[in-house]
Amino acid sequence: MTLARRIVAEGLGTAMLLAVVVGSGIMAERLAGGNVALALLANALATGAGLVALILTFGPVSGAHFNPAVTLSQAWQRNLALREAAPYIAAQLAGALAGVAAAHGMFGETLWTASAHVRSGPAQWWSECVATFGLIAVIIACTRSRPTVTPLAVAAYITAAYWFTASTSFANPAVTLARSMTNTFAGIRPVDTPGFILAQLAGAAAATAIVGWLYPAAQPCKDTP
Repeated sequence: MTLARRIVAEGLGTAMLLAVVVGSGIMAERLAGGNVALALLANALATGAGLVALILTFGPVSGAHFNPAVTLSQAWQRNLALREAAPYIAAQLAGALAGVAAAHGMFGETLWTASAHVRSGPAQWWSECVATFGLIAVIIACTRSRPTVTPLAVAAYITAAYWFTASTSFANPAVTLARSMTNTFAGIRPVDTPGFILAQLAGAAAATAIVGWLYPAAQPCKDTP
């Protein structure tokens, strides 16, 4: 698959993911009547369902990273050429911002508005480290042992992580930056994004090292003389 096709797939897939995350958050908040737990449940279920569909759709083209942490992990594992990581990440960032604008357009919101939703502090940062560690762990373990279940496993994990982390599991630097531009249910203050992103990268690095060791990549067979 050409690099151009893969880059477009990453941008489009990330845009659709953000449209799901932000759009379902807006809809959930409007319909939940102030019940935050119900709104979060709706947001989580929509995100999980959307992830399955998007990974199945774009996975055969680009690998369906939709996440700079995943891309960097794949480059570390040499599943992606290092020179291709930068265009992947650029496409993800651009797609994420486009997805926020798409969601806002559907609900009559301003295309981009800086969020006022406070998400800061050690508990939030640790949550993002744990959430991203788990996401990368699931991806590595499943792709190396049972690749056909990876889309379902990733979606199931993210749906669960909405609930077992204090941060509601962003686990994605592109998503984090884009969600700073929505002053809705899914938002995060721009000033809070650096802490989230550093924690996400730390979690991704730890998972790549540890789980990559637990599940060594298959080595190509060598002909015996």
